Amino acid sequence: MKQYVVDAFTDSVFHGNQAAVCVLDHWPDEELMLNITRENNFSETAFTVKEGEKWHLRWFTPGGEIDLCGHATLGTAYVLFRFFEKDVQKLVFTTLSGDLIVTKNGDLLEMEFPAYDLEPVEVTDAMTEAIGVRPIEAYMARDLLCVLDDEKKVRELIPNLEKIKQIDGLLVHVTAKGKEADCVSRSFAPKLAIPEDPVCGSGHCHIIPYWADLLGKDELIAYQASKRGGTLYCRREGSKIFLAGKAALYSIDELFVDLF
Repeated sequence: MKQYVVDAFTDSVFHGNQAAVCVLDHWPDEELMLNITRENNFSETAFTVKEGEKWHLRWFTPGGEIDLCGHATLGTAYVLFRFFEKDVQKLVFTTLSGDLIVTKNGDLLEMEFPAYDLEPVEVTDAMTEAIGVRPIEAYMARDLLCVLDDEKKVRELIPNLEKIKQIDGLLVHVTAKGKEADCVSRSFAPKLAIPEDPVCGSGHCHIIPYWADLLGKDELIAYQASKRGGTLYCRREGSKIFLAGKAALYSIDELFVDLF
């Protein structure tokens, strides 16, 4: 069984966000997929099977299956375009979040995702204790979005991961207006056994709607300020968020596991 390791939202290895991609003929047992994910210990491992004209795509974290993941979708599309679907310009993935489309756009791969509807929530002491700095605003959708007044605070904050587990939201994203990019962010997911997600695509389905409204523009460049770092080229069209980025192949592995 082949497994591809791809660094997403970067054009060079050792940057961006790592995703393992397993392209399969049929679905293995769910427990095996979770064990492979835990063995990899990346933030996500993707599994995909072609069903008709579409590819069925599932994402697993070490903590379990999730409903949306940007960087592992980008990594999967990169693998399929390069090794399995060399003559197509567009891929359609069937996922827990509905059909997701990835299109070649020059040297970028552009993903079409649903935007999350953000609801403003009260800034609490619990949020401040969890992320280590007091937000000026906070919003809730699937994840909690905390807005800071200074990019430097985003880059330098040291979160309390145990306290992040105790506040609402599957993930916690912290963001501020950027100097070289339109916005800067970091993403934390200890509830999914991921201390910090290096570059979080689904997080930007929260982050981009906020900044698009505040900055009054629908095309933005976003930078994820983790240690690995990553750049996302984003645009909003109605209820859709388009996230584009590059990817780099790190390895092709042979997994010695029984799929039956």
